[in-house]
Amino acid sequence: MNDELKSIWLKFFNWVMGNGPRPENEVLPPEPPPDLPFTQKPHDKFSRFHEATLKERYNQWLEIHGLHIFSILYSALSILTCLVIVVLLLATVAELPPFGHERNPANNEVIRRYVEHGWHETGAQNIVAGLILDYRAFDTFGESSVLFTAAVSVLMILGNSRSSKKYKFKQLHVYRNDDTILRGVAVMAIPVILMMGCVVVINGHLSAGGGFAGGAILSTALILCANAYGFESVRRFFNERIFIVSSSTALMIYALSKGYSFFTGANQLHSIIPKGVVGNILSAGLILPLNICVGLIVAGTLYGFYALFSEGDI
Repeated sequence: MNDELKSIWLKFFNWVMGNGPRPENEVLPPEPPPDLPFTQKPHDKFSRFHEATLKERYNQWLEIHGLHIFSILYSALSILTCLVIVVLLLATVAELPPFGHERNPANNEVIRRYVEHGWHETGAQNIVAGLILDYRAFDTFGESSVLFTAAVSVLMILGNSRSSKKYKFKQLHVYRNDDTILRGVAVMAIPVILMMGCVVVINGHLSAGGGFAGGAILSTALILCANAYGFESVRRFFNERIFIVSSSTALMIYALSKGYSFFTGANQLHSIIPKGVVGNILSAGLILPLNICVGLIVAGTLYGFYALFSEGDI
């Protein structure tokens, strides 16, 4: 009896809800197509905004307004930063002494000390070499570090393109290798350029020149060799690994040697490094080895820039 009542009640419930059996000839209305992403109404996000939790509301608000607000803040902060830098630079210029004034740095006692006592205190016959590698050696170390960092950064960025440029420069290398005139001139010029670069580096504390000028001359010999015989010929004796090892070693020697000089000078201690006789090759204390270190860094960096921007590899 209970089963019959349940079945009657189930039929009545289905009839009320419209779930009863449908006739065979009844035509059902077509189902609505699903909403595509580009057919959704823009106010759907706002309608769901009030039904979400606090965190979901925050995420939805960022999704709707975040990019626009970030672009406005980025532009405002960029303008503010530029204005602050301009104001600081203008304030610095306003505090500079006028031209010819007694407070002008060109008229102070530092310049006179460099000129009058530089050869005795540094042992260098070239005042410029004594200035940049003794009095201002810390600045020169920073410049050399910047060169090395720039070369390594370019190597990391452009090193990934070496495979894509391999075929592009294949014919260029064949043409350069077959250039008889260029190869004939390179055979005679490269040894002379290398010798001149070494002379400029080694005699930097005695005459005009030094590590920067000599390193630039040495790099031209490597570039000429690459143009005449191809980059593969240069890689046999100077490649990426040799460049990093030589430059890192030169920077380390520079830092350790001048660190010792700074320590002894700041503490009024006697330095064990002799200055030698002014005018001799082995003189001027640490200026000669520092010139060699700077020359290695500059030569490797300049050739590295040329090779990287030309082929994508050192």
